[in-house]
Amino acid sequence: MTLTIDLPEAVFASLRCSPDDLVQEMRLTTAATWYSQGRISQEIAARLAGLDRTDFLLALGRMGIDSFQVDFQDLDRELDRG
Repeated sequence: MTLTIDLPEAVFASLRCSPDDLVQEMRLTTAATWYSQGRISQEIAARLAGLDRTDFLLALGRMGIDSFQVDFQDLDRELDRG
C-alpha cells in the first residue's frame, strides 16, 4: 500500500535530508513508537521500518528504546506460579 503525505519544502531543508531519507526516518520512527507502545509486534515493526529484526533491534538501541517489551503484570503472574 502507498501513503502520500504533502510536506512543505522547508521540512527537507530544516532536517537536511532528502525525501527518500525522510521516508526511511519516518518509517523507523513510526515502527519504533508503535512497537514501544505494544501496538505492533517486533516482526511487524521491523517490516514497517524496512529492516530485518536484528537491524531493527540495533536501531532501537541507537534510539534509546528498550528492545524487549515487558508486561510487569504478566511477569508477576509467572513468578507467582513458580
